[in-house]
Amino acid sequence: MIGDEILIAALVYVVACLGLAFFQQKQTAKLKAKVDALTLLVKESDRQREAVKRELQELRSGTIGVGKRMLELEKKTSQQDARLDEANQQDPQAKLYTRAMKMVDLGAGVEELIHECELPKAEAELIIRLHGKG
Repeated sequence: MIGDEILIAALVYVVACLGLAFFQQKQTAKLKAKVDALTLLVKESDRQREAVKRELQELRSGTIGVGKRMLELEKKTSQQDARLDEANQQDPQAKLYTRAMKMVDLGAGVEELIHECELPKAEAELIIRLHGKG
């Protein structure tokens, strides 16, 4: 009897160990699947991060190029403005018309242009039509 009990206890122990080993194997397989899924997610995340990093670098390069181009255009515009100012200063007639246009912007009428800028009536009317507000 005691021998049978020991045999039954040993058998229960072996079955329990086998059950535990089977359970542990299933848990290990589940964990491995989760690790594999997380590894894939990390790889995809790294790939996306690198793509965004490349796009950001391209945007930076483009922005720098646009900035340089803007500086060049500003420089050219400034040079052209300076040339126009110089040309206006050298041509007294151009000064007269520039003054007349500024006066029109400030609300001057035909009679004022005729008197202040010594323009013929037709030219004063034309300047007001071309540069007047409305």
